[in-house]
Amino acid sequence: MPLELKLPPPAVSLICGTGMWLGARALPAFNMEWSGHTALAVFLALAGFGIDLAGLLAFRRQRTTANPLSPHAASALVCTGIYRFSRNPMYLGQLVFLAAWAVWLDNPVALIGLPACAAYLTRFQILPEERILAEKFGNDYADYRRSVRRWI
Repeated sequence: MPLELKLPPPAVSLICGTGMWLGARALPAFNMEWSGHTALAVFLALAGFGIDLAGLLAFRRQRTTANPLSPHAASALVCTGIYRFSRNPMYLGQLVFLAAWAVWLDNPVALIGLPACAAYLTRFQILPEERILAEKFGNDYADYRRSVRRWI
């Protein structure tokens, strides 16, 4: 597939975030002003950043590549730290950050960006990564896949 492993996941999130903003701006009648939205948005943004950082640090501890466009360059299978709970915490962190953006926009139309981003990342990033990791790490990766969910 031409789109597989071509677009960096942060770029996908940026595109989805822009679409969320455009959707919220195009349909202001759906704006929902509520007092707690700023605090929740900040909390979610910090949580998303923390999840992302935990994933990146786990890769660094294993001294393997975190480049999402080159999963074939992985030198180790990371199964520790946050990777005990999610096989894709960096993508999960991006989605949580997008959830913060949706809350900040204060418009439920923006929520459409979350499943759109998750679907794109799953199809064009995660599934190709999984094929490559299965070839590279064999039974160890198969065991890991059976014990840890893809997202959460």
